[in-house]
Amino acid sequence: MFRLLLALLLATPMAASAQEMRGHGGPVRALAVSGDGRLALSGSFDTSAILWGVERGLAVAVLRGHQSSVNAVAALPDGRFATAGEDGRILLWRIGRQEPEERPEGHAGPVAGLAVSPDGRLLASASWDGTARLTPLSGEAPPTVIRQRGPLNAVAFAADGQSLITGGHDGAVRVIGADGEQRRVVETGVPVNGIVVAADGEIIAGGADGRLRFITPDGAAAREVAASETPVVGLALSPDGRRIAAAGIGGTVALVDRASGRIERTLVGPGLPVWSLAFRPGTDDLVTGGGDRLVRRWRASTGEHLGAVVMERPSEALARLADHPGAEVFRACSACHTLDPDGGNRAGPTLHGVIGRRIGSAAGYDYSPALRGMDIVWGRDTIAKLFEIGPNAYTPGTKMPEQRVTDPDDLRALVDYIARATGAE
Repeated sequence: MFRLLLALLLATPMAASAQEMRGHGGPVRALAVSGDGRLALSGSFDTSAILWGVERGLAVAVLRGHQSSVNAVAALPDGRFATAGEDGRILLWRIGRQEPEERPEGHAGPVAGLAVSPDGRLLASASWDGTARLTPLSGEAPPTVIRQRGPLNAVAFAADGQSLITGGHDGAVRVIGADGEQRRVVETGVPVNGIVVAADGEIIAGGADGRLRFITPDGAAAREVAASETPVVGLALSPDGRRIAAAGIGGTVALVDRASGRIERTLVGPGLPVWSLAFRPGTDDLVTGGGDRLVRRWRASTGEHLGAVVMERPSEALARLADHPGAEVFRACSACHTLDPDGGNRAGPTLHGVIGRRIGSAAGYDYSPALRGMDIVWGRDTIAKLFEIGPNAYTPGTKMPEQRVTDPDDLRALVDYIARATGAE
């Protein structure tokens, strides 16, 4: 089922791009896009990561392996993805598997950044435990532990792949050799929250003062650009190296021309705050994730918020109940669940016929083992309880992202909408 869904998501031509990807129950903390631009992985404060088919904006899989916030994600050249979290864990995932393929040795504190070496052989991680780790992706050797001064927020590889670059709370950008020895230090005077490296070796660091600092390959501080009035918390470099995207905690994204340092445009409204961003290879797209729990797409060259010119035909249930007050509440669920009889399973099981159905029993869906043994029958009361206290508390071991509906009116509307849309009434 998973492989069939993935094939459909990647092969179906679309008249226009999906505008928003909804599915997380918390702010989107991290983003990565596959090398072919077709898949994106988002990590969230809700403890989950979601794999998306970017063109259609549909969830392909929900990955659950962390005990707390997923702070960093990375796309690996071999098609796998890496996630790292507040729990110090690093997990490697292969498409089509619901469990991590590997669990490399993690950190003693939250992991804040991941980077993949240019040759695809090493995964670097930066942690608040004051260390960076170089983990061979072959799994044949233990990680190299590099101790730093204070918590680390960001990590990147030098353009030649021979050195590691770190930034953290102490305000220093450090260039470290493969042997773990420190080669150069550039003091910025403020905590460093993000680092990217261009193909020509130039280092760009984003700081807590909202400024970008450009550093030459030999470690000289070259220039500064004021990108935000609030701390920069995320950086991304376009595939051609010409443009930098700087995400601010105040809710804006500055698109900066790297050659001139000029701010080309500022995106307003990507979510408050904007925690994560990534460029999409082979396109002009920028993907952002923020406090509004959405993954959004933008055209970097114009600042246009991408949306469908010709909307995909809505499902029968969505069309029939478009004016129902629960329809808007359900939008966060629609990335993973279908409602119509022929909708089938997505990242979550179909909800058609869910009222009166025993948990873990929808045909063709690969449920978490923990759910199969639970004594829950879905009805208005049990669905309400699920969203009242959250999936992690009500159905421990679920793959569902943490979603709570705290407003009583919204909760009643959502439950009534699901009941009506799935054929119960």
